[in-house]
Amino acid sequence: MSDPASPPRSLAEALRARDDASLAVLLRARPDLITPVPTDLTQLATRAGTRASVVRALERLDRFALQTAEALAVAADPAPYEELLGLMAGDEGDPAVEGALPRAVALLRDQALVWGDDDRLRLVRTALELLTPTPQHPSPTGLGPAVREATSGMSPGRIQEIVTAAGLPSTHDAVSAVTALTALFTDRHRMSALLAGAPAESLEVLTRLIWGPPYGQVTADPAPRLRWLLDRGLLLPTTPGTVVLPREVALHLRGGHAHRATEPLPPPVEATAMHRPQVVDATAAGQAYTALATVEELLKDWDEGGPAVLRAGGLSVRDLKRTAVALDVSEPVAAFWVELTYAAGLLASDGEADERYAATPAYDEWLERSPDRRWTQLAEAWLTATRTSGLVGGRDAKDRTLSALGPGLDRSAAPEVRHRVLTLLAGLSEGAAPSAESVLARLRWERPLRGPQTGDDLRGQLAQWTLAEAEMLGVTGRGALSAHGRALLGAPEPRHQQEPPTGPGDKLPVHHRPTPTTAPLTPPEQATASAAAARLLAPLLPEPLDHVLLQADLTAVAPGPLERPLADMLGVLADVESKGGATVFRFTPGSVRRALDAGQSASDLHAFLAAHSRTPVPQPLTYLIDDVARKHGHLRVGAASAYVRCDDDALLNEILADKRAAGLRLRRLAPTVLATQADPAALLDGLRAMGFAPAAESAEGDVLITRALSHRTPPRTAPEPVPEGPPIPDSTLLSAAIRAIRAGDMASTTPRKQPPLSGGDLPRTSSAETLATMQAAVLTGETLWIGYVNAEGAATQRVIAPIRVEGGFVTAYDHTADEVRTYPLHRVTGVAELADD
Repeated sequence: MSDPASPPRSLAEALRARDDASLAVLLRARPDLITPVPTDLTQLATRAGTRASVVRALERLDRFALQTAEALAVAADPAPYEELLGLMAGDEGDPAVEGALPRAVALLRDQALVWGDDDRLRLVRTALELLTPTPQHPSPTGLGPAVREATSGMSPGRIQEIVTAAGLPSTHDAVSAVTALTALFTDRHRMSALLAGAPAESLEVLTRLIWGPPYGQVTADPAPRLRWLLDRGLLLPTTPGTVVLPREVALHLRGGHAHRATEPLPPPVEATAMHRPQVVDATAAGQAYTALATVEELLKDWDEGGPAVLRAGGLSVRDLKRTAVALDVSEPVAAFWVELTYAAGLLASDGEADERYAATPAYDEWLERSPDRRWTQLAEAWLTATRTSGLVGGRDAKDRTLSALGPGLDRSAAPEVRHRVLTLLAGLSEGAAPSAESVLARLRWERPLRGPQTGDDLRGQLAQWTLAEAEMLGVTGRGALSAHGRALLGAPEPRHQQEPPTGPGDKLPVHHRPTPTTAPLTPPEQATASAAAARLLAPLLPEPLDHVLLQADLTAVAPGPLERPLADMLGVLADVESKGGATVFRFTPGSVRRALDAGQSASDLHAFLAAHSRTPVPQPLTYLIDDVARKHGHLRVGAASAYVRCDDDALLNEILADKRAAGLRLRRLAPTVLATQADPAALLDGLRAMGFAPAAESAEGDVLITRALSHRTPPRTAPEPVPEGPPIPDSTLLSAAIRAIRAGDMASTTPRKQPPLSGGDLPRTSSAETLATMQAAVLTGETLWIGYVNAEGAATQRVIAPIRVEGGFVTAYDHTADEVRTYPLHRVTGVAELADD
């Protein structure tokens, strides 16, 4: 084993020197490292250096930590801390960088991307390969290769010519010549003197290459300004016709800076408007109530069987447009409400042969809850959903249109972005509305895009959609986070401060408050937070009313939300004409007939309106109900394929004589019966279109009552979010994993007295020797190293302390598994004693 006081020689040794708390930080930041749990620290280090894991870790760094890693990639390997500081702060220094750099280095160490002491900082090899500049993959720093790398394929004679032209004495070999040239380029005084004699045109060429890309094209006969630079090694040829600006020369011209702009501090989230917290909460509560009403209206529209499911899954464009018209919103907003309802488990496909979307049984349970609890269910579903409605109408990788409720809408980063955006809002003063630009700038700093800026900034799009969706859902009001929105994140309950409202264009100083944790809440924590949010929201929601205002123009005005039985009955008896602060219902012959079809009588309707109207029932409405009721059911439609029967044969004659009945192809079977090949439903619709009020009847001759809200899917579960990589392990799993890794590492690194025989990794002893050694260890309490083959034939090595040997089994404390286990002796390949130390 290595001396603990000596510097680590590998990442595995660096991890071995960490305590359990430091390992827990690593495994929590990079949960893919324990999926599955490594057998020892060497395997953990190997897994931490794999390309996929390193790429994932680099993509989760903030901008300054990533810039630090990029600077290490162009520094010496290993690099002392002072060199790294010089690359980040430049020759003139930067107090902000000096203050933030220790945190960035500690973060890179914690995530096992950097190891070694401050005088020997090393990037893991895979990160070095990813960030080191090459012609195919330029560094984000804009720096090119070092002199040593750029001259690796150059002839010794040409190198000596460059050394001489640069004013240096010639050397005996190319290695010392490159070393001398590198020393010149890294000496600020001598480089300044060399460049002082450069032609102005040559300096202009260098200026164009300083910040990258460092490569340029030259002809076979370069111009004098280029020849001057090539002769002195200030530009070095890489391939025919291509030259590069050496890294050392670029750093001198940059003043030592590895980056054009170093960003040690995150950009602040600026508040552009300030509102009274009470106004914010009231506005958000109003939006929350509208959200509940919109979801109810959507599912009520689909209660008797919604749109058909496309063959590839999802809603058709036509059905989405129809839904948008029904909800009186734009198509993107309609897609949001449809996806939210689906994510909450209130909507699904019915699974029938003619598959259609409809409400689930969970919708009926949802309706029975209080409004505040219904809202928290929607808000929780929105926070954790990976389905992203903003993508609807776009194209997937195969250039297919993405449809609402269809495949291809999952984006695993969506929950984390939503939580982070709301957390940034929670860090502002109560009532502060931030600018979207500052929120996006902060997110870009926290997770900068690596590689070329293609414009496909998914996190930026998710953040913009989050701000808009939070406003529609009532999490925010007037752009500021509401009190129940803070509670939903698990933030401390706010104390409202009386602050004067300010114009939207004013920028105000931001007073930050304690913010919730940046990590999403666990299910128990989220349940507690949702309960607190519901408690804060409940007093802000309007109380449901038990009355409407009937008017003489056959309308009823609901001045607020209605109690559920009243709203359900009125929804059957009348059609919604307009929505808003007050809902206007209109009574029509069709709506009254709908109520009669549902089993109500004229007297029931009169009694219902008289009981729930604050104004007298208008005479026109009374006449309308009586007139429709008098005609309702006078005609009876049944199955022949279909028939019409009526005691008044004159009425049947009228139907037969009507030209509009030609399409029904009716024929008289008896004086009071007409028959047709059309199905009963088509016959009912045709007669109603002609102005009659037929009623459907059963095979026994009874009137069929059409119940509203009848179609439901079988029980369905809400769609599971698509995780972004392995989940973050909890404390229990972390502790168990670290114990297992430590035990496995002990088994693999503990010195042994007896080395393994015949080239194997497992000890080999005879059965008699194994038994004797085990029995002796029981008496002396010694720890042994054994080889073991399990029932599946997998061979492992273990460190055990035998407790009892009997009946062909050994019971021992297994240091590898950190528990007491029993092993069959016939599966032990051999045993060896451990070294005395």
